Amino acid sequence: MSLVFLEIMPPLATITLNRPERHNSLIPELLRELLEVIDSVKANNEVRVVVLQANGRSFSTGGDVKAFYDHWNEIESYSGEVVGLLNDSILALINLPQPIVAAVHGIVTGGSLGLVLACDVVLLSERASFTSFYSVVGFSPDGGWTAMLPSLIGQKRAAQALMLNETITARQAVEWGMANRIVEAVSIRDEAVAAARKIAAMKVGSIRRAKKNLWSNVDQIARSLESERAQFITQIKTEDAKLGVAQFLSASMM
Repeated sequence: MSLVFLEIMPPLATITLNRPERHNSLIPELLRELLEVIDSVKANNEVRVVVLQANGRSFSTGGDVKAFYDHWNEIESYSGEVVGLLNDSILALINLPQPIVAAVHGIVTGGSLGLVLACDVVLLSERASFTSFYSVVGFSPDGGWTAMLPSLIGQKRAAQALMLNETITARQAVEWGMANRIVEAVSIRDEAVAAARKIAAMKVGSIRRAKKNLWSNVDQIARSLESERAQFITQIKTEDAKLGVAQFLSASMM
């Protein structure tokens, strides 16, 4: 079964994360499929706008903690691969010539935040929220929590979300500049398609140049994401992280 669906109905392409039984948590296989799909969209001249969405109750819960636990004997190489592929996916979305409209219907945790931040227009349902969980599990932040989020909401708010593990609600996300607006969950996909079609009706060259200019700091983002990856690998090798993973998995099974 595909972990990422691609549907192309020119002028739109829809990318759907499809690991609902695990809340679309991130593993290498899913991220590789996502990168392949992005490459396919980039090469399709008929696609003018992309919609990013997800199946299941959650949008995505970040790296699969159980998968990290299952790979603990090779945790350095595994975590480096996961975060590296996530960084590649974030940058691929940013560098995609076509603008991206995100339909975030449910919770977003951990590194999956970066997939949302890499989109150009972000719609949230009332049930959407953003929580880091790094200080609970014992991981170092990845997915743009330090590389991208502070420039949107400010360093102090980002620090509060990370260090106190405080959830950013949908309303806060819009007020702080992480997203554009809140729509009803039952209509979020239709609203995202409507926004995408409106963009597709504009002059394509103007839209693509606007996106390129808005992301003129992509090289700095890439360097910061790589720094996150290095810190993630260093932290996950600690006893603190090993204990945090065991406690997190034990609590989730209660």
